Amino acid sequence: MMVVSRTFRLLRLEAFLRTLTPPCGLHTSASQWNSNHTSIAYAPRQKFTRTYPVLMVRTDGSTIHIRYKEPRQIMMMPVDINTLSEVERKVRLRRKESSKVKEKEEIPFEDDFKLDDYRKFWKKK
Repeated sequence: MMVVSRTFRLLRLEAFLRTLTPPCGLHTSASQWNSNHTSIAYAPRQKFTRTYPVLMVRTDGSTIHIRYKEPRQIMMMPVDINTLSEVERKVRLRRKESSKVKEKEEIPFEDDFKLDDYRKFWKKK
């Protein structure tokens, strides 16, 4: 009688557990709710990028170390032209204009090619 009641209890427990955890078609192994149970986690970041240590030079000459997305040795902050004096502004603008690439003038190509000089090579013998 005890054996029958134990078996009946185990069957009811197994049926109850089946109703709690519906079968999933992805996994073939039984779920283990013990210390061997694992879960997949992810870091909620948009991008996984590496940053590199870079020395940044400010406009006043001071330097700081920052982390930047590209590997560089030194990075300089741009100068605000509105804070410069009129003479310094003109010097910078003149230097900027001279560094621009000037368009090269096309030299007309003159050719003295005459087709009749090469006709003798085209004839079949």
